[in-house]
Amino acid sequence: MHGIVLKRLGHNVHILERDSSALHSRGAGITAMENVEAFFNAYDVVKRPWSIISPNMQFLSRKAEVVKTWNMELHMTSWTTLYYRLRANFDGLQSKYCPELPTMTPEREGALADGVGKAKYDQGKTVTDVKETNGTMTVLFSSMDGGGSIEADLVIAADGPSSTIRQIVQPEVQRKYVGYVAWRGTVVEKEVSEATKGVFRERLTYYRMSGSHILLYLIPGENGSLEPGERVLNYVWYTCESEEKLDQILTNTNAHRHHVTLPAGEIREEVWAKQVERAVNDLPTPFAELVQKTTQPFVQAITDVTSGPPSFFNGKLIFVGDALAAFRPHVACSTNQAALHALLFEKVMTGAMTLQEWEDQSLQYAQVTSLLSVVLGNMNQSDFWSLPASVFWFGRAWIMQWIRKRWLGVSAEAPHSLARRIPTSVSSIMKFR
Repeated sequence: MHGIVLKRLGHNVHILERDSSALHSRGAGITAMENVEAFFNAYDVVKRPWSIISPNMQFLSRKAEVVKTWNMELHMTSWTTLYYRLRANFDGLQSKYCPELPTMTPEREGALADGVGKAKYDQGKTVTDVKETNGTMTVLFSSMDGGGSIEADLVIAADGPSSTIRQIVQPEVQRKYVGYVAWRGTVVEKEVSEATKGVFRERLTYYRMSGSHILLYLIPGENGSLEPGERVLNYVWYTCESEEKLDQILTNTNAHRHHVTLPAGEIREEVWAKQVERAVNDLPTPFAELVQKTTQPFVQAITDVTSGPPSFFNGKLIFVGDALAAFRPHVACSTNQAALHALLFEKVMTGAMTLQEWEDQSLQYAQVTSLLSVVLGNMNQSDFWSLPASVFWFGRAWIMQWIRKRWLGVSAEAPHSLARRIPTSVSSIMKFR
């Protein structure tokens, strides 16, 4: 997202991507909240539908009866759909998700752009170090052909909650397992029984039980299809697991123990067989059917990580998205935060906001959203003793921010705008999830 913003403002952007091959579906759904919608309204030139509307949120009983409904319209999409839409806007990548790209014009590039910068997307490049010398950043990376280095005026680290760049400058920041995991899976809509489709009805659907909960929503299908039957039912099932059990779950078919996420296709048969049996015994029939029909499940350990400083080297290294602050998935705000950072950063680059203001607003959002994610996690996982404390800290943070905005105003103290220190050649290091 930041690459698109900077390119439209006339800067040259070079993205280093760790994965070496074309990225395929990672089986993950995304809730496109207000900042994501605002970003695409401002920057998307493809202008094709890319999400599915969930008109409300429903909660099921053990017998799959709707016991409660919340009127809350949400827009749902998939990681893959979002990725290829962003690539189309950044470097004009043509794909089955975006087969026809409109011709770029100054009007489409945005009224603020003096000219469109160059965009380069380099895959198979793993960042190994970042250094600052006499005001210039140097990024070192490894690759299959031996690696190399790039000089940059600005480095943007968007490499996720296990940020390599964060570990380079702040190695004490570590992710901490919080006692439960998320089992994720998808099933194509046409493969699901009519009875099950009738229960879910394009709604975000929840089921809660002691120490566990599961949710589901529809996302675009292959190549971003929004056609009924081709769409995909995407679920996330949270279960409490001990450290010992976590080791078993995250150990793949080759006996390699993954740190946080076990990718699709690597789960051991005996582990998944137990989870399917658990689904049949514990979940409402529609949810159990989806688990049984899942062919490529993957598992994620839920973690907390303390937010570090947003910038280093006098503002020449910036952390954004999950690399700045990672939340538990319950708030569905990971992509929303990335979009917020990008929208605010445009103001920094045009002189409408100082870097200090950007840092303040980014950290305020991160603090409240992180604490809210802990509250929702403790509430849904029935962690009674942790819930009151997490509610207290969330409420305290929310009240303090309200007081600051209402009575003190937002800090605007900064010596100069970041834009005044950055010429038109900008190198950006970003890792898409």
